[in-house]
Amino acid sequence: MSHEPSLQEPRESVVVIPATALVLGGDLGGTSTRIMIADHDGKVVGRGAAAGGNPTSHPASAAANFGTALRQALAGLESGTPPLDPTMVKAAVIGAAGGSALSKPDVRAQFDAAWNGAGLVCEPDYIGDLEVAFASGTPEPDGAVLIAGTGSNAGLVRDHRLVRTSGGHGWLLGDDGSGFWLGREAMRSLLRTLDLGEPIGALGEAVIQQVLPDYDEHGVAEREGYDRLRDDLIRTVNSRPPVLLAELARTVVAAYDQDDETAQALVKRAAELLTETVGGLRTTSDNGPLVLAGSVAGESSPVGRLLRENIHQHFPGEVLTAHNGVGGATWLALGTLDPALATKANHARLVS
Repeated sequence: MSHEPSLQEPRESVVVIPATALVLGGDLGGTSTRIMIADHDGKVVGRGAAAGGNPTSHPASAAANFGTALRQALAGLESGTPPLDPTMVKAAVIGAAGGSALSKPDVRAQFDAAWNGAGLVCEPDYIGDLEVAFASGTPEPDGAVLIAGTGSNAGLVRDHRLVRTSGGHGWLLGDDGSGFWLGREAMRSLLRTLDLGEPIGALGEAVIQQVLPDYDEHGVAEREGYDRLRDDLIRTVNSRPPVLLAELARTVVAAYDQDDETAQALVKRAAELLTETVGGLRTTSDNGPLVLAGSVAGESSPVGRLLRENIHQHFPGEVLTAHNGVGGATWLALGTLDPALATKANHARLVS
């Protein structure tokens, strides 16, 4: 009597994924909110964008922008086609600048309302912007990441998760070498020049034009004019949100390109401070990749160029540049759905 072989029970390590399963990645930044939806093959099927989504700065408007970007992404890429089914999103990773604010129940409730309002039913995994920046620069599980934009901070990553940080203390207590730091130091340098009655120089003139575009340059020739200008600068800067000093970073870079000595000294010092921030995490025995992110640390920034030189002199390992943050978050979501989907090919496809 013949017996048919019995079917084997599926192993616990086997992940059965519906053919229509989707993943969602998000990047909630201070100036923009971006959402990406991809299928389990890593093909992008939806994108959404809105204004800033930082939950710390303005949680109510950030949550509203989050909802707008989610609904836009779920509408799909092609006009005239049915929208995506939000219940088919099976994994989601959302990177958030200022993400610690989501631990506050009232803030989290607003973001949950936006999420649920879009019809999404899976539980989103909110992570920090450091982890998303690292994932956007490399598919490797271990390494380090530095973000230098308006603020600055660095993190040590193990198995795609942040395990330690350096810097990131905010504009009042830290953010050394950041765009805010550059702008503040440019203003402080100008004020010292006015205190001493010394020639203002190219950077100082550019800062004045940026902060006081209507000032009378002919009235600054005498001591009284210097005092009046100094007082006007102090009053104007103190009447604005402090973070707006970061806008002067571009002024510093422009003066650097014109060989202004003060700007050159500030750029050099910013690169040194950012190198020290990285040094708070890495040792000479660390060989994992270091991902650099943010406008100040970018390849086209003079700070970024000097920073790369410093890092190559002090630390081993590859230095990479972050790319598409929302693509990095989407790739992490693929890995959440099934680790086998977090391939280098899918990474290249999503972050490009």
